[in-house]
Amino acid sequence: MDIVVLALQLILSLSILVVLHEFGHYLPAIWFKTRVEKFYLFFDPYFSLFKKKIGDTEWGIGWIPFGGYVKISGMIDESMDKEQMKQPAQPWEFRSKKAWQRLIIMVGGVTVNFLLGIFIFSMMIFYWGESYIKIEDAKYGMAVDSMGMELGLKDGDKVLSAGGVALKKFNAGLVSKEIIINEAKEIEIERDGKPMTLQVPAELVSKLTKYENKSKSLFYPRIPMNVMDVDTSGMAAKAGITKGANIIAVNGTPITYQHEFRRALQTAKGSEADISMVSGQDTIVRKVTVSDKGTIGIAMQQLPVSVEKFGLMPSFAKGSKMAVNFLGDQLKAFGQIFSGKIKAKDSLGSVFSIASMFDSTWDWRVFWNITASLSILLAFFNLLPIPALDGGYVVFLLWEVITGKVASDRFMEVVNYAGFILLMGLMLFAIGLDISRWF
Repeated sequence: MDIVVLALQLILSLSILVVLHEFGHYLPAIWFKTRVEKFYLFFDPYFSLFKKKIGDTEWGIGWIPFGGYVKISGMIDESMDKEQMKQPAQPWEFRSKKAWQRLIIMVGGVTVNFLLGIFIFSMMIFYWGESYIKIEDAKYGMAVDSMGMELGLKDGDKVLSAGGVALKKFNAGLVSKEIIINEAKEIEIERDGKPMTLQVPAELVSKLTKYENKSKSLFYPRIPMNVMDVDTSGMAAKAGITKGANIIAVNGTPITYQHEFRRALQTAKGSEADISMVSGQDTIVRKVTVSDKGTIGIAMQQLPVSVEKFGLMPSFAKGSKMAVNFLGDQLKAFGQIFSGKIKAKDSLGSVFSIASMFDSTWDWRVFWNITASLSILLAFFNLLPIPALDGGYVVFLLWEVITGKVASDRFMEVVNYAGFILLMGLMLFAIGLDISRWF
């Protein structure tokens, strides 16, 4: 069932992005009186699930549930309609329009995707606000994960800044971003009430960006052990553990904080564990069966989450900033890949990797956040100067605007074939990577 939910979210997200992207091409084409022969959601080789012709345009839904396209008359595109291109150019064709008009038609898709990313981020902020944990609420400091230990952090530390950027909210993601994207060389922390400076190991970036480490965090909030609720059908309840139980040890290992408890259960998963609790003046030991996932059916105390709400205009200001910052981070990450600091294979993934980003319970906040991010990424990658992408056409159109020289139809056919081969090769490589990761 989880796979079905992930697949449906992926298809819905990509469908929204593709349809609006193609409308970004369709609308300026119509404005400049250019004929659009087809507008399709999904691809339709050999047959389509639905089609209806309205005016000059056939609207349809294909049977391969990823992507979509518009077929514009007189344009060398993925349809590779050579017969049409052999005929004399007609006034309604793309090739008959002025270079600046063709340029606007081509950049329409990426423009819509970027604006869509801003809109979704803005509406998320307006509807849900910004949620975060205040530094002062994380008064017990951090619980350090294995990647944080590589940095030299210890349980109980408090991060003050990373690369000179002050940490005003409890945010491990910001510290990782400063290290990976902005190449922070040191972080300022507080340990046992005293300030310290930790140097970032040179090899940490490559470790943080490894595919298998992407779900890991440098640190988490350190929270005292406190049983807030018990699943009445779980193993803890069956062993006699109740809400408010004061757990002090697992298999003889002392427990003060939640992360210590979780680590102890991970060690004991799939077996029985002796859980020690304090009751009055006595210590009670209960044998509890630990699941294969390292759980026993209890809920623990969480730190308070602060929510800051914004009006409509401030939400658009913050949403625009989020989109610009996200795009800037992607450009920096792209530069890191070209410089060899980040391995391309660790950043590359197919639709399977994208699907795994969604929540298996269909969380709308997660869904829209990923959709907004994908919209910005789609705009960015479509502008890359690769033939068969919008960016490839833009390069030739800019050359035409500057020099007045038009690339021949034969040349455009060849470079488009080359572009398709390159893109198909990258897609197959990405799918191969995901399959290898699965196994």
